[in-house]
Amino acid sequence: MKIVYTKEFIRDYRKLPDKIQKLFDKQLSILLLDSKHPSLHIKKTKGNLLKNYHDIFEGRIDRNYRFLFLIKTDEFIFLRCGNHDEFFK
Repeated sequence: MKIVYTKEFIRDYRKLPDKIQKLFDKQLSILLLDSKHPSLHIKKTKGNLLKNYHDIFEGRIDRNYRFLFLIKTDEFIFLRCGNHDEFFK
């Protein structure tokens, strides 16, 4: 699978604490090997979480941080990442 990062995702990623960035990198490698791995807690989001995007998936970095992405034919498109409470207020 090809990986695509949006500008918003890159901006969000750079703001994450170093420890969380490393955990995301680990979760990304797991996602590429097994998208159903239990540590990822992948689920489809409900409602219109981000404008102009539909069928968004949420994955877990750790207990407090999440990443949002789309799955296209041969791509994972990473949209946003950050604190769970900021995304789901």
